[in-house]
Amino acid sequence: SMAHGKVTITVDEYSSNPTQAFTHYNINQSRFQPPHVHMVDPIPYDTPKPAGHTRFVCVSDTHSRTDGIQMPYGDVLLHMGDFTELGLPSEVKKFNDWLGGLPYEFKVVIAGNHELTFDKDFMAELVKQDYYRFPSVSKLKPEDFDNVQSLLTNCVYLQDSDVTIKGFRIYGTPWTPWFNGWGFNLPRGQSLLDKWNLIPEGIDILMTHGPPLGFRDWVPKELQRVGCVELLNTVQKRVRPKLHAFGGIHEGYGIMTDGYTSFINASTCTVSFQPTNPPIVFDLPNPSSS
Repeated sequence: SMAHGKVTITVDEYSSNPTQAFTHYNINQSRFQPPHVHMVDPIPYDTPKPAGHTRFVCVSDTHSRTDGIQMPYGDVLLHMGDFTELGLPSEVKKFNDWLGGLPYEFKVVIAGNHELTFDKDFMAELVKQDYYRFPSVSKLKPEDFDNVQSLLTNCVYLQDSDVTIKGFRIYGTPWTPWFNGWGFNLPRGQSLLDKWNLIPEGIDILMTHGPPLGFRDWVPKELQRVGCVELLNTVQKRVRPKLHAFGGIHEGYGIMTDGYTSFINASTCTVSFQPTNPPIVFDLPNPSSS
């Protein structure tokens, strides 16, 4: 890869207002315009996998509703979080059982804002605060959830960490901009940027729970963009993965590209929590062994 100085991302001046950020960058930099930025149709499941490629199967936001999902052929499953409603150990076990029945050689999973028990700081605060907000979570004993991620025996679980699979370096992180005080929520700006700054260079696939600004992040009923500006800047200006896969915004299901990175919102559940958005398959050329 080309040698260049390390790019430093700073908090964007429009950080706190993503809809305004989108408008500003679209008008002043054509940042979200064709020809580079455009929608991409998912490939049909029966498309033959090209030689020298790995097939990734992307799902997200399954919310304990996995029973009816038809899972296509592929090599590696990527799940971008919100596999439960509340992160209850019973839900995590059910999800892990589902994973165990899937034929993929590798399965990689991150948490989302619904995996409350996976966020230790959230749980510590919950005990101190409003007991009635999540009663079924509040009444868990610490020993029920302290080790909850160890229930995920049928996958690689990533949390601000990476793994190399079939030569692809994959990084996963669960954080999202603050929304109603769920798990792994942080304020926009420096707090989230501190997490994005942990993503190393040289990542092939980035898994986040939520979208970057401008890519499958539009929420029609609010008439708002909700993607993270710092995440977009990190992806486009510093990390430059081949694939950025996420979920979080059910309305945003689909694929876009900026001409270099493919952006996949793989939310399986619709805005009404029906698990009817099909898994998305995506082929990537195998990294040449250095």
